[in-house]
Amino acid sequence: MKIKTIFPAVLTCLLLCCVMGFARDKAHPNVIIIITDDQGYGDLGITGNPHVQTPVIDKFATESVCFTNFFVSPVCAPTRSSLMTGRYSLRTGVRDTYNGGAIMASNELTIAEMLKQANYKTGVFGKWHLGDNYPSRPSDQGFDESLIHLSGGMGQVGDITTYFKGDKSYFDPVLWHNNKKEAYDGYCSDIFAEQAMKFIEENKESPFFCYLAFNAPHTPLQVPEEYYQQYKAIDPASGFGNDNRPFPEMTEKNKEDARKVYAMVTNIDDNIGKLLKKLDDLDIADNTLIIFMTDNGPQQTRYVGGMRGRKGDVYQGGVRVPFYMRYSSFEKNKAIETTAAHIDILPTLAELCNVQLPDDRIIDGKSLLPLIDGEEVDWDNRSLFFYWTRRYPELYNNMALRKGNYKLVGKTNYNAPVKDFELFNLETDPYEQKNIVSENESIANKLKQELDETYNELITSENLINQPRIIIGSKHENPVILNRNDAGGQRGIWAQEEIYGKWKVSIEEGHYDIKFKFIKPVKANGRMYLETNTLVKQMLNEKEDTDIIEMKNVFFSEMDCDLIPFYTIGSKNIFPFWVEIEKID
Repeated sequence: MKIKTIFPAVLTCLLLCCVMGFARDKAHPNVIIIITDDQGYGDLGITGNPHVQTPVIDKFATESVCFTNFFVSPVCAPTRSSLMTGRYSLRTGVRDTYNGGAIMASNELTIAEMLKQANYKTGVFGKWHLGDNYPSRPSDQGFDESLIHLSGGMGQVGDITTYFKGDKSYFDPVLWHNNKKEAYDGYCSDIFAEQAMKFIEENKESPFFCYLAFNAPHTPLQVPEEYYQQYKAIDPASGFGNDNRPFPEMTEKNKEDARKVYAMVTNIDDNIGKLLKKLDDLDIADNTLIIFMTDNGPQQTRYVGGMRGRKGDVYQGGVRVPFYMRYSSFEKNKAIETTAAHIDILPTLAELCNVQLPDDRIIDGKSLLPLIDGEEVDWDNRSLFFYWTRRYPELYNNMALRKGNYKLVGKTNYNAPVKDFELFNLETDPYEQKNIVSENESIANKLKQELDETYNELITSENLINQPRIIIGSKHENPVILNRNDAGGQRGIWAQEEIYGKWKVSIEEGHYDIKFKFIKPVKANGRMYLETNTLVKQMLNEKEDTDIIEMKNVFFSEMDCDLIPFYTIGSKNIFPFWVEIEKID
């Protein structure tokens, strides 16, 4: 009798353990990461915005674990490299959003590659921004399926298939499907969501990782008219009269930009609703972990929850973002105040999905599962490093270190004493309004010492010193198109004609046909130059008003070099808009 009494209780306990631990311990849960582009902390209804309509994400947040102090990098490519690798971006070779600094080293191990240990099917849809050429494309970094635009954004100079469409670049775009150009009908966010759902349906029987990286609401601010109509009459600066938090003044342009951003965000919200319904229809929602986050603060001035700064700033408004994780075994509507960051996503997924964390490199992040499970953690000594300047980090210029409740911010010279820094106690001053460095120099000095140590370690990273090179002549990509997003040389290469630029490449020996595309047609009787190390090729251009110059049957020996093209006519040296290089033998 005693055995009979105990057995049902034991069986019940075992069944409960199986139910609660099934997804985590027995199965490999599906993973969906949804990340938006330049959507700030305040661009959601649930974070206090009275204007933007995001009912789906708001409801999703209440069904999720919410990390209320979640941080990213101040700009997009660094955030994405840290998300993908669990490492500070400088370790991965990513140091900028263009200027040749948004190419992640191919020796980095991504979430997609890590999940391959458990035979996950992997797909990316939208913005990659970690390299447009072999060996840094999504297909080279663990993704089975990829549908992306190039460079940092559609309509930008690096995205050669949408740039010339101007104010229609987000509509009916030519995108890159598994590294091949393919035309699509419709609005970009709709396309990326539809293709992500197609991937999910095709892989519903096996574990999958879907990375849905909307390029909206990044500029150019283009949105279907029916969404804009929802916001055209609002005043985005209104509704805060009784709010004592600090808010920035908004110009009329700021207000119009906000209307368009809110329209783009509502479109995203609708698409996320369709995706969540798809999971329910396929009966896989319970075994699917879903993350929603954004990549940095807002680019334009608008509501950001009272925080100081926006995209590009190391202040809270530039680096604090919403972060929600929904999974069937997680407690719903749970808020966690412990500081967390983009570098924590990979180690969290390693533990949740029962795959091995990379052990041959430094992983800067920590698994968030102990926090989610309510365990006590000793993270008091944890610090987070932030920086943002063009090209490479500039010591103490827009640089910060947060540890516990204190945050040290440098907006000063490389040799500045600690009194020239800003120190904030974020527990008592969450909006970074009161600099307390003068009365807390000992705390500031300790933080500055750690900031120095972190900076000195990161800038000597192997992948930063030996910047990733684009491989030319490989069977994996031929021809290769070199775009302006990945061009180094002068700072701020964009759409200028007269500017010095180059690409860091590795060339395989062989003969090549080369096309140089210019933004505007060039005059005849100039000379086209191509420099690679000590080898200089040059030819007279006899075509009048042409935007394409070709060099045929050019021989290169095997080399690592800076590839430097320019067209000289009169006193002008004109840099090509893009260069196509095709190996012919």
